[in-house]
Amino acid sequence: MTKKVVIMLLVVAMILVVATVPGCKKTAPKQPAEKKLKVTLYINGTLGDKGFFDSAERGLKMAISNLDIDGKTVEGGVDPSKWEPDLEQLSQGDSDIIIVGTWQMTDALTKIAPKYPDKKYIIFDSSVDYSKGNLGNVYSMLYKQNEGSFLVGALAAMVTSSKTPLANKEKIIGFVGGMDIPVINDFKVGYIQGVHFIDPNVKVLVSYAGTFTDPAKGKELALAQYDQGADVVFNVAGQTGLGVLAAAKEANRYSIGVDSDQYILVKDNDPEEASHVITSMMKNVDNSIYRALKLYKEGTLKFGAAESLGIKEGGVGVADNENYEKIVPKEFRDKVKELETKIINGEIKVDTAFGG
Repeated sequence: MTKKVVIMLLVVAMILVVATVPGCKKTAPKQPAEKKLKVTLYINGTLGDKGFFDSAERGLKMAISNLDIDGKTVEGGVDPSKWEPDLEQLSQGDSDIIIVGTWQMTDALTKIAPKYPDKKYIIFDSSVDYSKGNLGNVYSMLYKQNEGSFLVGALAAMVTSSKTPLANKEKIIGFVGGMDIPVINDFKVGYIQGVHFIDPNVKVLVSYAGTFTDPAKGKELALAQYDQGADVVFNVAGQTGLGVLAAAKEANRYSIGVDSDQYILVKDNDPEEASHVITSMMKNVDNSIYRALKLYKEGTLKFGAAESLGIKEGGVGVADNENYEKIVPKEFRDKVKELETKIINGEIKVDTAFGG
């Protein structure tokens, strides 16, 4: 054996020994951690409505917990002059996706989104006008609130004509809207159609508060409707609508909540007030925001387009909880389920305030 061969064998043996010594194994270089998706929810108002905006934040929190994203909520307050500058500032930041909601943000989003093509935007409860161009980075979510409102209207008509404890002998029910605008009127149109589907003789009182942020005004309008004989009033008024729930307690009549399950949201702080909420028309903003972010992470969210979410898509529905089952007779609940199925199957076409 030559001296050269001996040296080579010794080198190989040393390498083998070193490789077996604990802590001396060669490890693969660490891969850089995947950058978390950064999402900002901008509220053009304040949280605390126990409905619409709170539902939106709930959806973001669901995504933070389950989709491993980095998210935050920014409250813009009630001064509309601040909303567009706020959106501009957020667009200049490090967020990958910015979520806004309501018709009040469409003009600002239409101006700002084309300036930041690398950003993605989601708007809920409204849609930008894609014919204006350069909005391929915006996904719009609309809700068929008319479908859900049809169901609670049918329920209200059954309750007002029943022997349910707080119902009176008058066939009168109410509707309190935040503003006289298309999206609120879409609730109203579906509600009235549902009422008259059950009983054309039921009278529907309609009032608009002119604001979404004045519970005292909502209470005043609802009490006036109860005084006129209404025994069920549908709240479609954001924070203003919290006054409707309070009025139902004071008048010892029934209310119907909106957007979130308002019985669940108020029962801990005021169980008596909650006991008057027979159900809520669920506009599932939380589920839709979670769904959109999940689809984005999967690479299938369709930007540059609007999508309408109804009963079939889980966008709207009727809250089913212990109070609903306690107050509402089973035959009424079964009828609501039947109507829900007929809407999904196309047997019932619900009217809308959009497009005639």
